[in-house]
Amino acid sequence: MEEQKIGSLRFKLDFSQPLYEQILDQVRSVIAKGEIELGTKMPSVRELALELRVNPNTVMRAYQELERDGLTEKRRGQGTYVTSSAERVQRFRSELASRYMDSFVEQMASLGIPLGEIQDYLSKKYPNESGGTR
Repeated sequence: MEEQKIGSLRFKLDFSQPLYEQILDQVRSVIAKGEIELGTKMPSVRELALELRVNPNTVMRAYQELERDGLTEKRRGQGTYVTSSAERVQRFRSELASRYMDSFVEQMASLGIPLGEIQDYLSKKYPNESGGTR
């Protein structure tokens, strides 16, 4: 799995997994983390498909989902751009964090670990953390 840089985006694709989902998840992540500036022009569908060696329909499907998420916007005759709304990106980031937390808590609950014990595990594993990244 080799990393490819296309414009200001980087991709690592695993051809044994659904490609559109990987493209979608990687672009969502870059936007949510703020690694790409708001209002940045995205590569065209054809350009990205050619560089990644995937079907243009695969890229088109990912771009449509990004637009539905409100993370990108089409500008008539100009292409697709990352949204210029910081509020929209923050809202998406919060929704994504909530989904990740729900998934984590569900997995821990499937092990029979109650919420209080999950909090204890987190406090022990990350004693010096106050909401930041490691």
